[in-house]
Formats: sequence, structure tokens, C-alpha cells
Amino acid sequence: MNHLNILLLGSGGRECALAWKLSQSPRLGRLFIAPGNPGTAAYGTNLAVSPMDFAAVTQAAVDHHIDMLVVGSEDPLVAGIADHFAATPAVSRVMVVGPSAAGARLEGSKAFAKAFMQHHGIPTARHIAIDQQHIDQGLAFLDGQRPPFVLKASGLAAGKGVLIVDTLAEARTQLQAMLDGKFGQASREVVIEQFLHGEECSVFVVTDGRHWQLLPVAKDYKRVGEGDTGLNTGGMGSISPVAMADEAFMAKVRQRVVEPTVAGLAADGLPYCGFIFFGLMNVDGDPYVIEYNVRMGDPETQSVMPRLQADLVELLEAAATGRVDEVAVATDPRAAATVIVTAGGYPEAYRKGDQIDGVDQVKDSIVFHAGTRADGDRLLTNGGRVLAVTTLAPTLAEALERTYANVERIHFDGAYHRNDIGR
Repeated sequence: MNHLNILLLGSGGRECALAWKLSQSPRLGRLFIAPGNPGTAAYGTNLAVSPMDFAAVTQAAVDHHIDMLVVGSEDPLVAGIADHFAATPAVSRVMVVGPSAAGARLEGSKAFAKAFMQHHGIPTARHIAIDQQHIDQGLAFLDGQRPPFVLKASGLAAGKGVLIVDTLAEARTQLQAMLDGKFGQASREVVIEQFLHGEECSVFVVTDGRHWQLLPVAKDYKRVGEGDTGLNTGGMGSISPVAMADEAFMAKVRQRVVEPTVAGLAADGLPYCGFIFFGLMNVDGDPYVIEYNVRMGDPETQSVMPRLQADLVELLEAAATGRVDEVAVATDPRAAATVIVTAGGYPEAYRKGDQIDGVDQVKDSIVFHAGTRADGDRLLTNGGRVLAVTTLAPTLAEALERTYANVERIHFDGAYHRNDIGR
């Protein structure tokens, strides 16, 4: 059996969950995480390297005899790390899990993603993409819509570039603000779209660019407040499975969304290896694509990985070598529930450096670290989303009960969580 040395890029809860899963594979040689966090250190070796410093990532791959690079977040992919590795002789043999910059435009440009969906007949909301020169067309489109109005920064805005506003006047004002740089370069182009009514879910596949395998379906909770109120965050919790994503709905997802997306990438000459995340809306039983991401979701990964019954190293190697259809992938029938514990004030200004206690008291759940750092023997907060607590149980109700019991065991100044995840 050949063992693979893997370098995983990222430092959040998603990467902690990926490291946890990768570490269980008999195919794993050594696992390195750059930069990682105190949680990932339990599963491999953290390296003080920024994922956006391609020269340093390349050197780490050479120094540690890396066979596979797994890119956790979207920024390095959109910036072209897969292309950089392919073009650099010292690391060109390294398998990269993640698309080229061209394929990563599915997430890096919402305007590109919408045009792709339109071209390949993939169901999505009515929309228009505009820049400052074409604002009149945008205003005319708004005039023809019913409230609420959806405005999205076309570029990467760290999950914060979407506005849903209730009045036409506010939509017109916000459109101008976005084009003027409200979200920096990301909103120099804006996608305006029809508001879809329905329930959301997150569907994930691993693809080699021709074949694909479906991973467990999840649902995340973006708003900071209970009852889905307040500001959008990176995600306050997740569950898997999702009741409304039944066999009939998923058959439509496979046929109308996944199949034409993977076929469309191939037809458009966009080689693609890695994860595709489909943010979907169930509108009266029919799936509509809200957005594509070119990596796993956070906090969905924390619920998906515990339910994935497959060797993740084997699956990702198959994706990198065009054989993803040959790997056995099954889903654990049990339910997973993840609750995020955040720093007080998140997603706005929040403190760092508060001591975290009680993580060692957690029983029968997994704690995935996100915004933490080690200070000697102490664990300190170091981000907005600090920890994720995940439980696998026979029913969702039991998983939630155990997760919440364990969340109560974790303490730091200002700690906050939603009490209605999955309810």
C-alpha cells in the first residue's frame, strides 16, 4: 500500500474536520496543515505558512515530500494555486485537490457562475450582472422586481457580500454603494437577482471533472440571531441529513444540477478536480442554484465528514487521477448536529485572547477548532467563530441534545451560540 503525504491549506473549523477525517485513513503517510490551529495539531503537524504565500507553500511541499495538496478555502484557488503547482517543476507531480483559477471562477465571480448556469440550462433565479457603466440597466431590472431585493457582490467577499433589502428605494441606494466599493473590489460588479422563496440546503460532490460522487447533504444557519434574525455570519451551525432533501428532490438535483454542471465544466474546457458545493433552494420541490462554491462549506463540513463512510484519502486521490467513480462512498444513517460557539460581538467587532475552559470536559461529541490559539498550556480565542461541537446520534433530536449539553461545558468570556440550530 502506498502512503500519501498530504498538505492541507487552511486554519478554520472546515480544515479541522478535514484533518480529522484524513487522519483516519490507512493510506495517509504524514499530514501537514498550513497554518492549522490547536485542533488540527491533534491530527497532523501544523506549519507556520500562509495559504496565500505560494512560494512558501511550494517550499513546504518540497521539504516535506508532499504527494497531495488539499486546498481548504477559496482564496488560494481563485488566485491560481493549482496552476502555480502545475507550472512549477519542483511540485508539478503533486496532486492538487481544487480547481484551476479558471474553474474557481465558479465561486470567484458570481457573474461568471450565473452565465455558466444560463449557458448550461441549470435552474437559477432571474438575474442581471452590472457594473458602474451599466447602472441604468440594473435600476430598470430592480423596477421590474417585487420585494425583497437581492444584491450580491460578484467577487469574493468572505461570505459577507450579499444584501437582501425590503424596499426599492433602499435597493437603489445599496446598489450604488456596492458599485462605489462597499465591499471593495468584490462589488465593482454586482449581480441583482429575483428573491426565491423556499428552504435552503447544501449539496456537495467530489469530482474528477468527468465523474462525481455525492457526499452527505447538509443545511447551515447563517444568521447570528435565533429564528434566523440579525446579521449574516460565516455560519452558526449545521445539520445533516436535511428532511426536505428526500429521494425525489435529490433525483432532480442529480439530473438538473449536478450532472449538467460537471458536464458543462468539461464542455467549456475547465478541468476540475475537487469539491463542488451547490447552495440550493427548494422552491416547491424543485432545486434552484443560489451559488456555487469550489470547496467544502463551513460549518457544513463539520456535519458532513462524520457521516461520510469512505476513505477520504482514497476518494481525493481518485479525484486527482480521474477515477472518482471507482471509490465506494456511503453515508452513515445517523444524524449529525453542529453548533458553533462564537466570540461575543461576532460578526462585528469581537475580542481575541480570552481563555477557553471546558473543552476537555466534552463527552461523546467532537470539538473542531476554528478561531483558537495555544498559549503554553492555555487555549485562547483567536477568531469570531471559535469552536464547533458536533455529535453523531441515531436521531437528529438526540444529536442536538448531546451537542447542546457539551456546548454548555465550554466557557470563555463573551461566548455565544444559537439555541435553535436544527429546530
